[in-house]
Amino acid sequence: MGLTRRGLLMPLSAAAAMAATMTVLVAAAVPEAAASPETRREAPADRAASVAEAVPVVGAAPAAEAEPVVDGAPAAGAMEAAPDVPAAPAVPAAPAPAADLAHHGYVSAWGDHVAIRIRSENLGPSDVAASTVRLRFSEPLAVRQELPHGCLRSGRATVLCETGGLRFRGGARQTALDLRLAEGHDEVVVRLDTVWNGGARDADRTNDAHEVLAPATGDAYAF
Repeated sequence: MGLTRRGLLMPLSAAAAMAATMTVLVAAAVPEAAASPETRREAPADRAASVAEAVPVVGAAPAAEAEPVVDGAPAAGAMEAAPDVPAAPAVPAAPAPAADLAHHGYVSAWGDHVAIRIRSENLGPSDVAASTVRLRFSEPLAVRQELPHGCLRSGRATVLCETGGLRFRGGARQTALDLRLAEGHDEVVVRLDTVWNGGARDADRTNDAHEVLAPATGDAYAF
């Protein structure tokens, strides 16, 4: 054949070299084929992470830095403080008008009857739109009574009578009551005072609050 053993070995060496070269080329062209199964499973995730880090995001706004919060509210300086508004000065209340009411008259008692006459007037200096006189008795009154206009019962032994408006130096208002006690007594005590004067300030209470002891003699006892 004309071939020597050396001649057979040379083509085998060249073939081996060529095979090695082809293996390198194939591995370079298809890296995933040369990788192990574990490497192939991990490669896509690693490659995606590498691509995400390498490619910048275009047009994305930088994240805003969070403002510090203290007790649920932004820290001082986070918002502009509102200017202090001065409080409106307190307006003093107008003083109550002054009026001196006076009640005078007499009480007369006999048997189970009590007669009372009251003369109410305003000594000023301000007028009074309305006022009410209270009469309290030491003994209970009879259930049936004939009360004058403007008077009413307020309990077993109390009667209230309104005097109407009282002008300063405008004259006196007369009130006449003829009442019956639940039973006869030797004497009766009548307490009279003002319970409403229209909100006026009365500095002298000696002439509108009285207590009268009236023995059952029929005589008139003044107050």
